[in-house]
Amino acid sequence: MARFLGYRLIQSAFLLLGVSIVSFGLMHLAPGGPLSLYTLNPTVTAQDIERVKALFGLDRPVHVQYLKWAAGMATGNWGYSFFGGRPVVDIVLDRLPATLLLMGTALALALVIGVAVGILSAGRRNSVFDYASAVAAMVALSLPTFWFGLLSIFTFAQTLRWLPAGGMVSTGGGGFVDRLEHLILPVVVLALVLVAQWSRYTRSTMLEILDQDFIRTARAKGIRRSRVLLNHGLRAALVPLVTLAGLQVPLLVGGALVTETVFGWPGMGMLFLSALNTRDHPVLMAILMVGAVMVVLGNLLADVLVALIDPRVKLGHG
Repeated sequence: MARFLGYRLIQSAFLLLGVSIVSFGLMHLAPGGPLSLYTLNPTVTAQDIERVKALFGLDRPVHVQYLKWAAGMATGNWGYSFFGGRPVVDIVLDRLPATLLLMGTALALALVIGVAVGILSAGRRNSVFDYASAVAAMVALSLPTFWFGLLSIFTFAQTLRWLPAGGMVSTGGGGFVDRLEHLILPVVVLALVLVAQWSRYTRSTMLEILDQDFIRTARAKGIRRSRVLLNHGLRAALVPLVTLAGLQVPLLVGGALVTETVFGWPGMGMLFLSALNTRDHPVLMAILMVGAVMVVLGNLLADVLVALIDPRVKLGHG
């Protein structure tokens, strides 16, 4: 296990290095540059622009800027925002808990509902419930996240007035119930696609397992159908399901960015949009790297869990 983790960590480090180089290069190739907003201000002179460039090190070659930025990221010095001058690490850490709360709640909801629907669909193959869940999953996978978010706001916030339209708390602050009400709509929207994928993948995996000999043997012994599904079928399906969870981390991270933007959730998504509009490169790079780290850690955790669940899986370099 230690050898496997060491190899994967080294592999992840090189992957993150590649992501950082590509992201940094593309950001500097974008037209206008990070100080383009200053140039639109008629009161800002060319001398002012040059002083700002020197202040942030933008007058140096790109590879020198990257090496300085990478050294800072590795040591916890993520630089300063071009707009406001706050340390980037403080800005990101202020927003990260809200994003983790949204992602964690959505993932838990998707796991519970998706696996449950998948098991019931497999156990009741070709039933009305099976067909209804298939249609619902197809509709969910066909809906763009932002469109479903706007539809949810119109229906449950504007028309029915059951839930708040956005934000994390009401004006003036609120208690646990108030925060929960603000969390419901963005979590449901973010979890929608995940539930659809989990339900269909669980169903197909369970159907494949239920046709195997050891399941027929369990049924022949007179074991109840529900016990066969949960104790035998689900246990055998855990390995592919955990693998799917690792593969869905990028979808979860990307979906969180869109969902936060739609609902005004004060997390990394809103911060990314704001930094993108102002071309705040240090903040954008920090968000991109935090997202990349989440994806890498999610896949690494999935690999470790698969090895712990199924002892037949060998932890090698493959």
